[in-house]
Amino acid sequence: MEAVKAVLEGLVAAWGRNDAEAYGALFTEDASYISYLGTVYQGRRDIVESHRALFATFLKGTRLADEVLDIRFHGPHLAVVNGRGDTYKGRRPSRLSKVQTYTLVRDTDGQWRVAAFQNTRRKPVMEKISFTLAPGTAPMAWRRPRVSS
Repeated sequence: MEAVKAVLEGLVAAWGRNDAEAYGALFTEDASYISYLGTVYQGRRDIVESHRALFATFLKGTRLADEVLDIRFHGPHLAVVNGRGDTYKGRRPSRLSKVQTYTLVRDTDGQWRVAAFQNTRRKPVMEKISFTLAPGTAPMAWRRPRVSS
């Protein structure tokens, strides 16, 4: 588990330096990367080059906030991580606006790397409306009675 978390920490650190090469090195050669805009990048080179351009323009000087919600292992060489994340300048946001899924594999050199990444912008107001109008759409964890402390 620590090795998987180290990859995510590496992504945050590389992003903080706006280092597209170091960021891309944490992905497999054939990785897929889906941005919250819905853009699909295919392969490490595509991920590096797109982030090089992003770090020089729209995301220049930004930092990456990441929060792991859950890590599940499916055998010794595959891990799925669900989390929340966001980019920011200045103070880290208290509420992260994106939901993310990382699929990590133990690569041929024994290192864990991201093989697939999906980033979705969360819309909490629409989510709450949906859950209110159609309660069956709410995830089971959301429907459980909350225990007060």
